[in-house]
Parts: sequence; structure tokens; C-alpha cells
Amino acid sequence: MRELRIRVLVGVFVVAGILSWAGARLWNSIGTLPSVPLAAPVVLALIAVVLLATALSLRARLKAQRERRPGAKGVDPLMAARAVVFAQASALVAALVAGMYGGTGVFLLELLDLPPRRDQAFYAGFSVVAGLAVIAAALFLERVCKLPEDDDEDRHQGAEPAA
Repeated sequence: MRELRIRVLVGVFVVAGILSWAGARLWNSIGTLPSVPLAAPVVLALIAVVLLATALSLRARLKAQRERRPGAKGVDPLMAARAVVFAQASALVAALVAGMYGGTGVFLLELLDLPPRRDQAFYAGFSVVAGLAVIAAALFLERVCKLPEDDDEDRHQGAEPAA
């Protein structure tokens, strides 16, 4: 399984932010911009907590397994692979959503004198922070589930085989 690249996440965040900012400007000039929901940062924060709890649980179980503690509960490789897929998908979606709310929030900075728009700008800002927390927790979970021999394969992939 390929490791998630931060450059891809940054690219998704920036493109979504630019498109969201342009869309918010266009939508506001045509009519009323839809509000930023209060649930957005809450849901993203909950996903970050789930990812972090999963990472900490797997890390503790893997450490106990490596130290050969009696009664240590092992980690099923399929469960670890599913956790990595969940982390990667969550990071990509969080980058997209954080970029979307980031672009909308940048647009709303022009309208801070209106109390409803000020609240929406705060919700958008909190959504970006929660999205970044999801990305950080997802990358941590991915690192926890990484096998030690994966490092060796990555380093020797470009080397010529010895004859």
C-alpha cells in the first residue's frame, strides 16, 4: 500500500480553497450565500478523535506484541490495512472539506461587520482547524500501521540488483 503524500493533501486543500472562494464570490453576487453549518467542525473533530483513538490503540497493541507481553492481543493484518485505508480516505476528504471551508472563510472575512457572517466565518475557521486535526490523526495512524520492512523496500527500490 502506498503512503499518502502530504503534497497531494496540500494540493487538494489549495484547489478546493480557490474553487470555494470563487464559488462563494459568485454565489453571493447572484443571491444569498448558504450558511456554514455549526455541525461541520463538530463532525470533523469527532472523526479526528476516532482516528486518534484507533492509532493509539493499535500502537499500544503493536508495542505489547513486539515486547512479547503475556496475554498481549495481536493485531489482525486485515484490520490494520482497513485502518490505513480509513485514515487515507479520511485525510483526503478532510483536505477537500477544509479547503472548501477555508475558501468560504476567506471570502467571509470581507463581511465580518455582519454578525451572522462573522459567526459563519468562525465556523469555517474551526472547520479548517478540525480538518487539519483529521489529517494529522490520519497521518499518525498511517505511521503506526507502517511495517518496519516497508522502509527497507522503499530505500532499495531504485537500486540495481547485485549480479
